[in-house]
Amino acid sequence: MISTYSKLPGTSTTIFTVMSQLAAEHNAINLSQGFPDYDCDPVLIEFVADAMKKGHNQYAPMTGVPALRELIADKVNNLYGAAYDPGTEVTVTAGGTQAIFTALSAYINAGDEVIIFEPAYDCYAPTIKMLGGLVKPYEMAPPDYDIDWEMVKKLFTANTKMIILNSPHNPTGTILRDKDIQALIKLTKNTDILILSDEVYEHLIYDGEQHRSLALYPELRERAFIVASFGKLLHTTGWKTGYCLAPEHLMKEFRKVHQFNVFSVNTPMQTGIANYLKDPSNYTGIATFFQEKRDLFRSLLAETRFKLLPCNGSYFQCVSYSHFSDEKDAAFAERLIKAYGVASIPVSAFYNRNTDHHILRFCFAKKQDTLEKAVERLKKL
Repeated sequence: MISTYSKLPGTSTTIFTVMSQLAAEHNAINLSQGFPDYDCDPVLIEFVADAMKKGHNQYAPMTGVPALRELIADKVNNLYGAAYDPGTEVTVTAGGTQAIFTALSAYINAGDEVIIFEPAYDCYAPTIKMLGGLVKPYEMAPPDYDIDWEMVKKLFTANTKMIILNSPHNPTGTILRDKDIQALIKLTKNTDILILSDEVYEHLIYDGEQHRSLALYPELRERAFIVASFGKLLHTTGWKTGYCLAPEHLMKEFRKVHQFNVFSVNTPMQTGIANYLKDPSNYTGIATFFQEKRDLFRSLLAETRFKLLPCNGSYFQCVSYSHFSDEKDAAFAERLIKAYGVASIPVSAFYNRNTDHHILRFCFAKKQDTLEKAVERLKKL
């Protein structure tokens, strides 16, 4: 047998794949993995099809189709008053995860420490470890998942290279508040610490709250990679198209890795998206669309035994079952699939130590009929 060495010896198949496969095996309603079960706007499909018919089927420029990068720069400037140069500071990526992987690969070396906030999207820690970096997790706890920045400060050392933030947050649905931003500014002032800001749910924010993009704050923008996703914005997760924003000196290194990773992203999708987003109403109204789904789902879940946690953003609703069961969340989630036909994600999977608060995550980016059928099954608990 050939001897090999694993760079990720403790890593197995992602929880999203595991739960989705289990849901398929048991014909369960899949509220686990974060993708819609409804179609995107037919107008967007027409724009992409038109791009194909017009011959936009070969390699795009490494940094992205110019028209799309210009639109992204205009969008960010209009929303946040931040001027990013589309030529040197905007890169189109194969989804948000590739942008995250590329930013980490460009800057994290052996021994570098990266602070993350758990529960955390599951690509952060493995990528850091694969690069030889050290994960320094700050564990947030339900129901509010607040951040104690004095405790975060204690994680800082001379080797701290980067902080990863995610707002609106997956899986908890929480958002950064002004106190969080001010604390972050204070902690990073006069340091060389970089920030990776995962903002793929930037437009999915509710109850009149403001999305506090790091693009809004010059003190943070100068050290930040900001990651966004058209998959979340346009209900097209399978297109794997997103982008990254960063100051020119940071983006220069990002692009060095990007060009040898995917090089470029599918051309007709970029061209179609650029034409579709010329009408700002195609993204400015999405919060209302998802808030209606959130409100419906919460009202339905109120009739079950679950306790609802706050949800200010994203398209995920977390629930607690600790008041009626002490079963581990992974086992409970598996039982929900097999006995009740509904798939969720156990939130312990988002902690390095598998910290179990008896919380499950449901995705409500689904048809009304799907949500209603799922909750009818959950009522039987």
